[in-house]
Amino acid sequence: MFEVVAFYLFAFLTIAMFSITIFTKNVLYALSSLAAGMIFISAFFFLLDADFLGVVQIIVYTGAVMALYAFGMMFFDSLSDIEEKIANPKLAFGLTGFVALLIVIIFIAPLIGANAHAFYPTHPEIGNIQDVGIVLFTKYLVPFEVAAIMLLVAMIGGIILAGKKMDISITQLSEQEVDKHHTNIEIKKDIK
Repeated sequence: MFEVVAFYLFAFLTIAMFSITIFTKNVLYALSSLAAGMIFISAFFFLLDADFLGVVQIIVYTGAVMALYAFGMMFFDSLSDIEEKIANPKLAFGLTGFVALLIVIIFIAPLIGANAHAFYPTHPEIGNIQDVGIVLFTKYLVPFEVAAIMLLVAMIGGIILAGKKMDISITQLSEQEVDKHHTNIEIKKDIK
């Protein structure tokens, strides 16, 4: 019964977070909900007693989204158009706290019970983590390296595309020219 309730809750939360990612116009909201969605996906691994894969999901994918978050903050002036309009902040705070408490309880419940150990470890003397590492770096070494190269090329491409949009290289300007440039940008924002 616990697994069914947790599955539906995390399924709803995951779909909600990815829907916010798709439909929001604010870059920072989209990246924050993408990171939250990735964390909620890891809950499915924990429900299936694949703790190692759940932790890897959190570390790798959420870490990658946080790197994307840093790029988003660098390349977009996303703070200029944020207008918070919460009709009832006490209700929003209460609901957020309740959902956070519920998620913590769902994550902690299996640790309190008898479900904290693996039922069928592949090799009890070395554990599942070593098995995953052996398979990853022997049988799947080439796809692993190809994925790393693809991510590197995508990162370099993103940096090049972001650099092409810049009119002026601020690093090559003097302090007075930088101040003048920022003043011009603020004037253009005020005109809009």
